[in-house]
Amino acid sequence: MVAILNALFEAAILQLVATWTYLAPAPTFQLAGCSISDFRPSFPAGQMQLVVPQTPPNFIGLAFGVQNYTCSSSNNYTSTGAVAQLIDVSCMVSSPAFTTIQTDLFNAWSYLIPYPIQAIINILHLLNPPEVLAQHYFVTNPLTGQGLSPKWDFTSSGAFLGKDDAFIVAKAKGNLPAPTDPKRDVAWLDVTGVQGDIANEVFRFDTVGGQPPASCTFGQSPDISVKYTSKYSECHFVY
Repeated sequence: MVAILNALFEAAILQLVATWTYLAPAPTFQLAGCSISDFRPSFPAGQMQLVVPQTPPNFIGLAFGVQNYTCSSSNNYTSTGAVAQLIDVSCMVSSPAFTTIQTDLFNAWSYLIPYPIQAIINILHLLNPPEVLAQHYFVTNPLTGQGLSPKWDFTSSGAFLGKDDAFIVAKAKGNLPAPTDPKRDVAWLDVTGVQGDIANEVFRFDTVGGQPPASCTFGQSPDISVKYTSKYSECHFVY
């Protein structure tokens, strides 16, 4: 999995995409640009927070980045947003490796990749390799003008390069504690769009990492960024 991140970084610098030899021996291995018409995300049974959509997603992205936190007056960390890069992994959805790819990526992202997330995003923006799907970050809530809302931005990559409405700003719909390890892994989410035209709904699932320490000291503990990985599926329904 370290080969994916290093190859992406080098691809942006050298204007070519690596051969992804970690994932397949063939030099023509394709990671992005495949149909996902038969794919549906899988959610735990016995809960109603995340419901599998009836229609397939338009995009499936593997994300790596950071969850950002500040220490509150209650001596616990509160979220101040996130920054992440989404990679198009549509050609992997039928592969056995797809099930655990987020864990493999997290191990590489946590221990083997020396680049900060913003540096990776900045370099990838320069040359736009085809695997780059979108960037995820937070913006001021467009409905209230206060607080933060998550945004998935497709405007700087691929077929949507330069299309001003190729993004989604969203609000919360469903929240499910990670069924893996909720103290380590950030929650699985279902959010719906309030602005933008790329999607109506986004699911975050198969999360690894991202949770802050249980406590901090107000006025002393610095702001922190906690690495995480996850999958995101974006759906655009036609009514």
